[in-house]
Amino acid sequence: MVKRSQQGKAQAASGVIVSHFGVAVEVLFQNEERRMVRVKRNSGHVVGDEVRVVGEVLERLPRKTELRRSDARGGIHMVAANLDVLGIVVAPGTPGGFLDRAIVAARAAGLLPFIVFNKCDLPEARAQSTGLSGIYGGILRFFTLSAVTGEGLEPLRDFLHEGHRGAFVGTTGVGKSSLLNALCPDINLKVGELSDQNWTGRHTTTVSSLHALPGGGELVDTPGFRDFGLVDISTTELVAHFPGFEALDQNACRFHNCRHRQEPGCTVRERVDFGEINNDRYQTYLALLTEVEAIEEAAQRRNWKK
Repeated sequence: MVKRSQQGKAQAASGVIVSHFGVAVEVLFQNEERRMVRVKRNSGHVVGDEVRVVGEVLERLPRKTELRRSDARGGIHMVAANLDVLGIVVAPGTPGGFLDRAIVAARAAGLLPFIVFNKCDLPEARAQSTGLSGIYGGILRFFTLSAVTGEGLEPLRDFLHEGHRGAFVGTTGVGKSSLLNALCPDINLKVGELSDQNWTGRHTTTVSSLHALPGGGELVDTPGFRDFGLVDISTTELVAHFPGFEALDQNACRFHNCRHRQEPGCTVRERVDFGEINNDRYQTYLALLTEVEAIEEAAQRRNWKK
């Protein structure tokens, strides 16, 4: 942990933040010891941050990656740092648009997204899982499973055991805590009750935490949230990262900065007209494009006022 020299001065020790409790963080040091360190409530530290600790002073080291989201009120939240993969957990009742926003955010942050469709043991889930797999299965890793019965867990375990550090994100009630308990039984996270009416559960995770998985890999458990607004995503990044468009040759459009809306010579529009791209997917893209353009315009207005 933090040792002292013969002169009595504390020496620096390096570690990683494995839990965040608002006014304190738990640091796992390189010698496998753990210690709580007090921080300011809005210090900006997040789970996954690599830090150096001297006494009670915590210094954050540069991040390799960081994942952020905005909420419905425009507030910006840091989800986790230094991840390389992001598991997007969906289930019956997941709001439309959440999945595409999370995929774009992950890719823009330099993370490899993958999809986990949980609760496949429910009869109502089969058709939805098949439909989503048809859309995303050829684009991203897609795992269909049940955290309750254990069906489909092994392929996900094998993937995580490759040594990834990832996080599960998803709206409240999709079963992230149940899934993490199934993958790492020793952590025994609290699981909320499920509502039979709307397939959602009560918010149960109140702190973020990083857990080592048996067999390799690490996962961050995050509090549930109902929206995943994009943060600092440009229209260019949306065009490049929207799932279903990434395989298209962007240079095939007449204009290199084509937004695939009404520009002449747009390859995407042509493929939509020919039925090669599903029109529902295209409408989802247009909705996100409008959202990102509004964010960019608001940022420009703020800059003009400075």
